[in-house]
Order: sequence, then structure tokens, then C-alpha cells
Amino acid sequence: MRTTTLGAVVLAVAGTLALTGCKNGNEELAPAQPSGSASAGAPSSASGGPSTSASPSAADPAAGGSEAPAGANGTAKSGQTFKIGEAAEIPFSYGSNKGGQIALTVTAIEQGNPADLDALKLGDKVKGMIPYYIRYSVKNTGTTDLSFSSVTQVKGLLGDGTEAQRVSIIGKFEKCPNESLPKGFVNGQTQTSCAVALAPSAQTKVSAAEYWGNPYGYPNKGLVWK
Repeated sequence: MRTTTLGAVVLAVAGTLALTGCKNGNEELAPAQPSGSASAGAPSSASGGPSTSASPSAADPAAGGSEAPAGANGTAKSGQTFKIGEAAEIPFSYGSNKGGQIALTVTAIEQGNPADLDALKLGDKVKGMIPYYIRYSVKNTGTTDLSFSSVTQVKGLLGDGTEAQRVSIIGKFEKCPNESLPKGFVNGQTQTSCAVALAPSAQTKVSAAEYWGNPYGYPNKGLVWK
């Protein structure tokens, strides 16, 4: 089983199950976690980044975080809403990288077919759920080489604003590919990615997407596209 994580980091809505799919038929159930409003946007160990039991507060520089941007110099403001296809300039860091700048754009939110989930071998855990594919692009607009970084802190929002179920996929999922940024990802380079979100039924839609990576995670507000 390949170790590349294709999908958003798994944080379940309170009271629901977090799901991890695997291409070769094996699957494991991750413990339910608080929603994104109670967790900082730290990279997951499955996506190649360091794993920690607690992340520093995004509003506490002494703890390793940073204050939420106020929108100066074109940088997106915490809680800002964008239209699908509109780019947000955001500060970005991953693992040992010293930090950089990216333009993040949610380009589409596409409804999939429940049969798409069969390849993940999750069985009754996803029975009745409808997959949605949040497609987004990442462009390096800074001066730092972001080779092998992962931008995975993208999740779906239901029509009432609550968080959709997310799936972290180990291996390839052709319907929604998401890989680390390639070698030589310097200024001007762009890559497309995808996150899987699950609606609980055909009567409920994933209608928006949110980026909740540092410094837009708790206690600050994420960036929303709809």
C-alpha cells in the first residue's frame, strides 16, 4: 500500500465516524475528532508531515503559530468568503519549510456517484452517502521552494454551514487525485488537487468549501468558497 495520502486530513463532525480508505481493500477507522473549529491546521502524518497530538495556537507566535492575516498586501483575511474560481493569497508552511506564499483557488465542487466509493472498500460506513469532489489549485506565489509539501486542509461544508464528512485515502483514487507538490515547486508553479467530502444523503448537498490551515484554523476563522 502506497504511503501517499490522497484526500483531506480526516477530522469528523462531532458524533460521526472519520473514514480512511485504502486502494488495496484494507481500511481502518480513525477515531472521531472535534470539528475543524476545535483543531489547528497541522499536517497529518498520513500526508507526509509530522504528527503531533496538539498543535500550537495560530494566534500565539511564541507557541509556533502566527496571527491571522488582516488582509494587508493582498493576503486573505481570516473568515473571508470567495466565489468558486477566485484565488486567495495565503501564507503557507509545511513540515520543516520556513514558510512561503501560495494562491489557493477552489475551482469546482462536483457531485459524484455513490458507486465511486466502492473502490475504497468502506462498506456500510458510507452507505447512503454521496461523494463530492472539491477541486482546487495551488500556485506558488512566494520565494520559497515548496517541493514535496502537501496542501490538504480543505473540507466541504453542507448547505447549513456544518462540516461534511471527510475521507483520507491511502493510495490512488482516480476520481479525486491529491498528491504532494512536486520537486521544484518554486514561484509560478501550479498544481491541481482534490478533496473528498461526503453528504449524508441525496437530499443534502456539499455547497461550499473551507480552507482551515494555519493561520486560519482555530481560534481564527477559515476561508470559504461558495
